[in-house]
Amino acid sequence: MTQVTVKELAQVVDTPVERLLQQMREAGLPHSSAEQVVTDNEKQALLAHLKSSHGDKKAEEPRKITLQRKTTSTLKVAGSKTISVEVRKKKTFVKRSNEEIEAEKQRELEEQRAAAEAARLKAEEEAKRQAEEEAKRQAAAAPAERSEQVAAAPAVVDEPVAPVVEERKKEEPRRLDKSRSDDADRRGGERKTTQHRPTVKEKAPAPRVAPRTIDEESDGFRRGGRGKSKLKKRNQHGFQAPAGPVVREVSIGETITVGELAQQMSVKAAEVIKFMFKMGSPATINQVLDQETAQLVAEELGHKVKLVSDNALEEQLAESLKFEGEAISRAPVVTVMGHVDHGKTSLLDYIRRAKVASGEAGGITQHIGAYHVETERGMVTFLDTPGHAAFTAMRARGAKATDIVILVVAADDGVMPQTQEAVQHAKAAGVPIVVAVNKIDKPDANPDNIKNGLAALDVIPEEWGGDAPYVHVSAKMGTGVDELLEAVLLQAEVLELKAMPSAPGRGVVVESRLDKGRGPVATVLVQDGTLRQGDMVLVGSNYGRIRAMLDENGKPVKEAGPSIPVEILGLDGTPEAGDDMTVVADEKKAREVALFRQGKFREVKLARAHAGKLENIFESMGQEEKKTLNIVLKSDVRGSLEALQGSLSTLGNDEVQVRVVGGGVGGITESDANLALASNAVLFGFNVRADAGARKIVEAEGLDMRYYNVIYDIIEDVKKALTGMLGSDVRENILGIAEVRDVFRSPKFGAVAGCMVVEGTVYRNRPIRVLRDDVVIFEGELESLRRFKDDMAEVRNGMECGIAVKSYNDVKVGDKIEVFEKVQVARSL
Repeated sequence: MTQVTVKELAQVVDTPVERLLQQMREAGLPHSSAEQVVTDNEKQALLAHLKSSHGDKKAEEPRKITLQRKTTSTLKVAGSKTISVEVRKKKTFVKRSNEEIEAEKQRELEEQRAAAEAARLKAEEEAKRQAEEEAKRQAAAAPAERSEQVAAAPAVVDEPVAPVVEERKKEEPRRLDKSRSDDADRRGGERKTTQHRPTVKEKAPAPRVAPRTIDEESDGFRRGGRGKSKLKKRNQHGFQAPAGPVVREVSIGETITVGELAQQMSVKAAEVIKFMFKMGSPATINQVLDQETAQLVAEELGHKVKLVSDNALEEQLAESLKFEGEAISRAPVVTVMGHVDHGKTSLLDYIRRAKVASGEAGGITQHIGAYHVETERGMVTFLDTPGHAAFTAMRARGAKATDIVILVVAADDGVMPQTQEAVQHAKAAGVPIVVAVNKIDKPDANPDNIKNGLAALDVIPEEWGGDAPYVHVSAKMGTGVDELLEAVLLQAEVLELKAMPSAPGRGVVVESRLDKGRGPVATVLVQDGTLRQGDMVLVGSNYGRIRAMLDENGKPVKEAGPSIPVEILGLDGTPEAGDDMTVVADEKKAREVALFRQGKFREVKLARAHAGKLENIFESMGQEEKKTLNIVLKSDVRGSLEALQGSLSTLGNDEVQVRVVGGGVGGITESDANLALASNAVLFGFNVRADAGARKIVEAEGLDMRYYNVIYDIIEDVKKALTGMLGSDVRENILGIAEVRDVFRSPKFGAVAGCMVVEGTVYRNRPIRVLRDDVVIFEGELESLRRFKDDMAEVRNGMECGIAVKSYNDVKVGDKIEVFEKVQVARSL
């Protein structure tokens, strides 16, 4: 036993001796000096006393995490009265101690053992019941002759049968003997002395086999006998526990949910969630995990991980598509780009002899138009993209789908911002540029200015040693149009464009919309192969069989070859502009790939929107202070919807923002109106209208719904709304400064300052500040402003005056009295 003195113990625990002696006295120990010896039992008593006095809060109180959520909604009752409904939810997560976890595991193990014992007993009872029924059936089916033989030769059997069978055997001989005695009585008591000859059946000797109550192979039962056989203990339980943990191979893609991961590991989702809580990453059963996190969880739980690519289905689809055929020359796809009102659509009008600009709102092209025209020099397909800055994304898609770019620049306007963007898109796509200098017939046209401006953007004219042909045209008069087409076809010959018409069709979506009578309609540019009516196509995350195809004039066509734009009907939804279109032979494969893409898009969206981690919770605190303008936006075509969403999302600043809570293609429906009501949003319809159900909700609830057909108007109205949400700033304007030259005493006003106005004008009814050494020492208002004996409303620069400051008498020589005013200035984005 180790013994130390009080002094040595104090040095070990780093405590003063006096403090240790006091604690020992409180613990009831008889120590009073530093030289006394402390035994191990006394140490334990002292430790128990300290624990009971101080306590272990970590052991007594489990750590808790409490999450609270509060949602507020508005309930409208009769009339215009509204009631605010506030719902509060509170969840508390408690971290259990190791003792509680071990107790729960022990309880679960005992429950499993009890269930196994109950299953074993039930199995034994069932087997015993079946044995009794089998014995009864065999006894009832045994022939009478066998019963007689058993009764006549009971000594043949070595071992007695089971009780049920034995009882039956004992009864049968008595019954047979009684029947024989009755026969003898009827014959007059004669006794036959002749020897009995057995029949064929009787000649067969009885087998010397011990009867069984149940088959020997049955578990838990013994062979019939007098207790000599022992009970076979074979698989007494209904199941057999595995000898060790089961290691499984878990396939993990780029993303996987907690529930799917638990299912592959054959464990409960609660176990995975509990493990992630221990790792410091709270999760739910539907939370999407990235590949790295899921791999870490699976490996820590003792399973093997197999990383797979989510694009395996896409790769199988690419391998199944056979794209073979003879390559021949095809027509070029030309995209017309340029600034607003530089004449792009008017130039196409002249080329294809159609008035398209007259059908556009305000003469501005709002959509991508695709047309193919036959010229004397061959067929050319044109893509007309809008020139407004909001359609930058649409112009970028047009550049990716094109072979040649016609850059239209007005000779009387010059190079503009959208002209520069068009050049950037064309160079990023790696396509040649043909410059069309339009409006050459105007008197203020300056073509040389265009060359100089584009040369700065690295679009060098051919006559200057560059590779960009410049053609002077007039869309109104038709001047130079033939030369422009010739330059385009010459560029196409240099590019040597090829396609295989005999192969299945492939292309790109130029535009899509939702037609009320025909359903989803997609404008597709066939880039290679041939697209036919009845083909099964896969377009982005949508698929369907082509029910009908229409050309740009609305006429039905049966097939479309390379470089031909067509409208297709039959898809299950409106695809995104820019999605690839592929003809698929197997409808089942198209459905699988489309559903896979939709699911992958949802998973990525959920992963981005997840903010359940603790660090994200703290980062999101305070975001509600930012004012938000909610908008539900519906458009006629997908391209306009994307352009509007992109433009509106750029509006706002650190205090206000725009949030498009709902957007889609088609008219405004009742569902859109309910969404706007629930989210306090404004309904915008771009080239669409609301149906009867939506109008009824808008009128009943007083929602703000507006129709537009020009994108400028939407952007301007949203800017005005955001500006109004900003409010106004309060600014101060210094009107005048008066310097104190002397101080007088007045029985009425107290201290009166004799001042000289050194700057601006001093007003009687404006607030003032008193400055001493350029430091504000008082802020208030004037009580009196006089010049000589006259009360003045204002005193201008360079004039003397007497000033009495209200509720302030500590004015000194050299102080400055500053007169100012507060002005509210409207803020802007």
